[in-house]
Amino acid sequence: MGNTSVGTAKIRTRFAPSPTGYLHIGGARTTLFNWLFARHHGGQFILRIEDTDEVRSTEDSVQAILDSVAWLGLDWDEGPLTMTSEKGPHQSYYQMKRVDIYKKYIGELLKEGNAYPCYCTKDEIEAMRRLAQLEKRPPKYEGRCRNLTDAQRKQNDAGGKPFSIRFRMPEEGTTIVDDLIRGKVEFENKLQQDLVIQKTTGGPTYNFACVVDDHLMEMSHVIRGDEHLSNTPSQIQMYKALGWETPQFAHLSMIMGPDGTKLSKRHGATSVLDYKVKGYLPEAMRNYLALLGWATTDSQQLFSGEELISKFDLAGCQKSPATFDTVKLDWMNGEYIRKTPISNLIQLAQPFIEGAGLKVNGGPSLEKTIALEHEKFKLLSEIPTLIEFFYKQVEFNPKAMEKVLKAPGAKEVLLGLAGELKEFSPFEDKKLEERIRKFCVDRGLKPGQVFHPLRVACTGRTEGPTLFLMLEIMGREKVIDRLNEAAALLQ
Repeated sequence: MGNTSVGTAKIRTRFAPSPTGYLHIGGARTTLFNWLFARHHGGQFILRIEDTDEVRSTEDSVQAILDSVAWLGLDWDEGPLTMTSEKGPHQSYYQMKRVDIYKKYIGELLKEGNAYPCYCTKDEIEAMRRLAQLEKRPPKYEGRCRNLTDAQRKQNDAGGKPFSIRFRMPEEGTTIVDDLIRGKVEFENKLQQDLVIQKTTGGPTYNFACVVDDHLMEMSHVIRGDEHLSNTPSQIQMYKALGWETPQFAHLSMIMGPDGTKLSKRHGATSVLDYKVKGYLPEAMRNYLALLGWATTDSQQLFSGEELISKFDLAGCQKSPATFDTVKLDWMNGEYIRKTPISNLIQLAQPFIEGAGLKVNGGPSLEKTIALEHEKFKLLSEIPTLIEFFYKQVEFNPKAMEKVLKAPGAKEVLLGLAGELKEFSPFEDKKLEERIRKFCVDRGLKPGQVFHPLRVACTGRTEGPTLFLMLEIMGREKVIDRLNEAAALLQ
């Protein structure tokens, strides 16, 4: 593992997504680790939009990214606030609004001979790639335009030939990435290619724009996914060519699905906002994401927000891939729901209750019905399903109807209970249990022969909350009505 000491310089980290889709789990984990690192060291966390992919970048994706990071509760010190407003001292935090800055530094590289125009077409580059594969060479740009004479360049320019700008990588020696997670990683320069830093459209490429921005925005640490490790030697050489100090790099391990393949759509929701819709709590998502590739020495699983900040360090980050496990996420979300006070849980559940069309006015209080099942909820979206029978017409589960209500004697039990409970008082769980157990004894019935039909008649289900407390909350009138209605169905 690399040297994880931080020093005395001001800590500045960033999350710099490309707005070509929604924020996915990998991006959310990267955002969180940058935010935690900055907050742990009393530094600053910056959000920057790397919209250099002019074809695929969309405003909808930008908005989804802003909404996702905000939902996770990861506040940023500089960056876009909305589609039209930004905060921070820099010209902009959208790369396509900074094109003039990149052109200035490309001019410097061209002047010093560290970059050159490339007139190769897409078809020519593709042909080079195919030939390299056939000859079992690395499929990289072979440097055809690297050493063109001034006369050759002038001839191409006179013919109006479009060109990109490529960075000239050293051909000898090695570039060392002193990674804070992986240790020293060496790359042979002759195996690296001369990356395009300005497209034929005049726009910058990611690899160059991020170097310029990370320098000008004074990033102390670049913490990102390991898919970017292969870009790093070229980026380090760009820093050197421009006479800049490199930030410290840390490349996070890959996230795999439970089947051992790279996490993708087939493993479930990929957009962070999908998890919001499914009923996960942002603090549970933060806790779970933190454990994807990081751990404390004592393998702590549940953290308060302050604990995560105080305990997070890059020394706890692992090189081996992390596994995204929905079962563990659901368990953790359930733990957070159980720690949530009922009054807060009602507020959090309100959109889901309204979305399910439950009319709660006139029924039992949500405080009582949600408290009854508090221990069972794993997702906010489950709350309406588990309490809906209090507020709407009973929908009988076909198996429950067949197995329980149509059992011999069930109808007589329901009618007998309706008669027994009609005037019974007080209609409270302990007293109800005593009375109904006495009903079993008086009729020579096993408790199951009474309890099961009673539950199914009142809820439509064979499983549910504590039976007698549920009856108390439901109230005498509704219980009697449901017993009679279920009996009538059995005519």
